[in-house]
Order: sequence, then C-alpha cells, then structure tokens
Amino acid sequence: MKRILYVWCLIIVLVVTGCGIEGGSSTLVESGSGNHEQEKKHTPSDTSIDETEITTEGEYEFPRSEVPLVKVIDGDTIKVMVNGKEENIRFLLVDTPETNHPRMNGPQPFGHEAKEFLEEFTEGKKIELELDVSERDKYSRILAYVYVDGVSAQEELLRRGLARVAYIYPPNTRYVDQFQAIQETAQIAGVGIWSVENYAQEDGFYPEYVEDPEISKTKENNPDTENCIVKGNISSSGEKIYHLKTGAYYDRTIPEECFSTEEAAKAAGYRKSKR
Repeated sequence: MKRILYVWCLIIVLVVTGCGIEGGSSTLVESGSGNHEQEKKHTPSDTSIDETEITTEGEYEFPRSEVPLVKVIDGDTIKVMVNGKEENIRFLLVDTPETNHPRMNGPQPFGHEAKEFLEEFTEGKKIELELDVSERDKYSRILAYVYVDGVSAQEELLRRGLARVAYIYPPNTRYVDQFQAIQETAQIAGVGIWSVENYAQEDGFYPEYVEDPEISKTKENNPDTENCIVKGNISSSGEKIYHLKTGAYYDRTIPEECFSTEEAAKAAGYRKSKR
C-alpha cells in the first residue's frame, strides 16, 4: 500500500513540474514577441529610405542611412542613390551661395568655393543621411543632415564661412542652436561670406556688396571718380540713375558723369537710385 502511494506521489510531482516548464517557455516567447513589436514602432514608417539601409539603433543618437554619392550639385545640394533611384538631397538648416540658379545672372560670390569644397570633402568617402521630422521640401528633395565619414557637412561649411544658417522651419530644427554657434565663430573670424560686410544677410546674399575685380581695376585707372559726390550712371536700357555715397551701389558704380549735388543730377535728367 505504501509503495502504491509512493508511486502516485511521484506521478503527481512529475506532472506539476512538466506544467511549470511549459508555462515558462510560453512566457519567454510572448516576452520576445512584445520586444520585437516595440522595435518596429521605433522604425521610421514615413521615410522613403529603405529600412534595411538604416543603421542599428544605439550606434548614433538618431538613425543614419548610408547612400552612394552620384554628384555634388552645389554647396548645399547633392544627388545620391536611394533604393535604386537618384534623389536630390537638400542640406537642412544651411544655405550656400548659388552657382547655377535659373533666376540669377551667373553664380553668386563664394558659390563656386562652396561647391568645390564639398566635391573635395565628399570624394571617395562614406555618405550618410539623417532625417528630421519633415522628409521633403516643396521641390520633392529629401531634406537631411549629411555626414561624410561621420563628420557633419553642414558644420564644415559653416565653419569655413561657405554657408549661412537659414530656412529654419519647425519641426526640422534639431541642430539649429549648434549651427548658429558655429556661424557666430565664423562671423567673428570674418571668413568666407563673412569677409564682406553686408554680403550675407538674414534673407539671402547680396552680390552688390562684393567688390568686382574689374571695377576695382577701373577705379585704379580713374582715381578721379573717387571724388564724385554724386555718381551719374546710364543703364543698358538708357535710364539715367544717380548714386549717393550712402547708397548700396555707389562703390560699384563707374560714373558717366559726376555731380556736386543731387539737384544738379536731377537737372541733368537723372533719378535717384532706389537702393
């Protein structure tokens, strides 16, 4: 009788132990499944960049995607391959002078310098993109922070005075404070675009403040023009315009006529420059 009782007790113990093992195994599977779903939630779902290209979490504070460089378009725009398709990438929060804008008469000062620097800076190196909140601009370009072998392209352009902080549109403002701090250092040093007073302004670049070498040469050959109080200039359309020393175009203007007063210029048929 005791033997039979012993056998039944052994059977009960084995059954209870087996249930415990099965229950524990089930809990591990469910736990693993829950973590996997959480990782999915952190993966960007509105990006055009393939998820397989995004670097592993933890390597950087924000995910980056490595992409092949096709070419440099200008100082703040590059063309890369994304998911087998060519895409234009516009650098977030910075603006460099134009090199081939369709609405401008030729390149802006320091535009070629910015483009040449970026070409040398990116040649043969690893290019990575980091997105902010909004992915594209109105021209369908991808907006991104660009890294070259791990170094911020935006910061290098700002550090050399080849770009200004611009187009600050929330919510894409992740690095605006540190970009502005770098810009302030470049401004104090007077490098690049900051070497010419009033050239780079909050709303863009003003080439008229940059001394044209040809004009400088003409001034050297005609020193008397420096003594003009009022400079009279005839435009290509034949319009007569006069410029005062306080005007934006005075230093760049080679006068057809010099006047001692505004009244004399007006009497000769000239109107005052609007700037």
